Amino acid sequence: MSDMPPPDPAPLPELRFLKILVTALAVTMILGLITIVGLLVIRLRPGAAALPQLPPAIALPEGARAAALSFAPGRIVVLTTDDRVLVYSPEGALIGQTSLAP
Repeated sequence: MSDMPPPDPAPLPELRFLKILVTALAVTMILGLITIVGLLVIRLRPGAAALPQLPPAIALPEGARAAALSFAPGRIVVLTTDDRVLVYSPEGALIGQTSLAP
């Protein structure tokens, strides 16, 4: 008799296929995680969410400070810190204003 152990039988085809699927899943998950981290770094870097500057042609009323700024076709809308909405033309002329109730 021989002292050598019998050779290992070949793995079943189903197990080989399962091993390939698990490896593919692991690679997909790693690539997805790298993509998500990369997108977060790009989107959340300092200065990426800077608000647009108020055009120099627009002069706010005395004591008013801009809290939000919106650009629409043919209009520039400014929300001030004292809850007023000011609507300007692109040239900087005040078209209208209204106050918001708290």
